Amino acid sequence: MALVPYDENLVPALSKLHQTSAEFHLANHRIRLSQDWNRLGVAAVVWDAAVVLCMFLEMGKVDLKGKRVIELGAGTGLVGIVAALLGANVTITDREPALEFLAANVRENIPPSQQGAVQVSELTWGENLHLYPTGSFDLILGADIVYLEETFPALLQTLEHLSSENTVVVLSCRIRYERDERFLVELRQRFSVQEVHYDSQRDIHVYRAVKNTANTEL
Repeated sequence: MALVPYDENLVPALSKLHQTSAEFHLANHRIRLSQDWNRLGVAAVVWDAAVVLCMFLEMGKVDLKGKRVIELGAGTGLVGIVAALLGANVTITDREPALEFLAANVRENIPPSQQGAVQVSELTWGENLHLYPTGSFDLILGADIVYLEETFPALLQTLEHLSSENTVVVLSCRIRYERDERFLVELRQRFSVQEVHYDSQRDIHVYRAVKNTANTEL
């Protein structure tokens, strides 16, 4: 659900997001991502929440080696790419219009020897979830996917569907509005949620969530 355009004139302070590329050094690799704000809006730029989540993964507090990981609303693919470079088998997802752009970033930044560990796949929250069986993933990642209230029910449905009692969800986000707090309230009704990291410079929170066992049969 990251595919939402923004009006450039409304956010002049975000001019760096209109650059055609962004470069990072993460997971002992130089990562260079294409950006395309004009065509794909927020789906095609790197947001602070993605950078913070990558830095959190680099800390080693999440076991990634050989783990089955899915990233939701991947946008440029930065988080999924870093997870793969850190040893995970990753399915990187977004809505269909963003997939070609996303796949190009993956090809550009994943070494040939690791290409087989990464799959780019279409996933619109709440739709065709049977294509992603429950329990297929050890870890669900999402960076800055909590921002459109109308998507919250489908996002919660997707998180619940994908999660077994052993799946860990890690969400990185900026809490901007009351509606974001309401999402966390809804999430806590279905998952055990902890804040595991806070980047005060960027005002980004990282949450870890595990499905409540009482809800596994709902």
